[in-house]
Amino acid sequence: MTEGVRGLLEATFDTVVMVADEKSLFQAAARLEPLLAVVDLSLAQRGSLAWLVRLRALCPQLNIIVLSVHDEPNVCRSVMEAGANGFVLKRAIATDLLPAIDAVAAGELFPPDGTQGNPPQPQEPLKSTPRD
Repeated sequence: MTEGVRGLLEATFDTVVMVADEKSLFQAAARLEPLLAVVDLSLAQRGSLAWLVRLRALCPQLNIIVLSVHDEPNVCRSVMEAGANGFVLKRAIATDLLPAIDAVAAGELFPPDGTQGNPPQPQEPLKSTPRD
């Protein structure tokens, strides 16, 4: 699945950086100052969303899309409340990831259909756009 996501992103963006763990995620985010991060929920070492809260604090302007196998509405709601701009189910990556990227680039949130809860307010739109 990782290579499929990478291929999809490389077809859309000039630069795609893959990381293997939380430590690498924070180092890359601080060093590269990206506009967007697509992060697998299973990256968390401790099974909590503390990494997402920390990433949001480290990079407040970063648009964050979380990928997950968990389709329970409370998982999406928790991820969005912790600071994500988007939530995409892994089974729907092929159809939902690029629309999620477009949505967060436009300053909108992207929860999947059927989710509930009160997500945070949208971030400012991205200053640059993906290549054509």
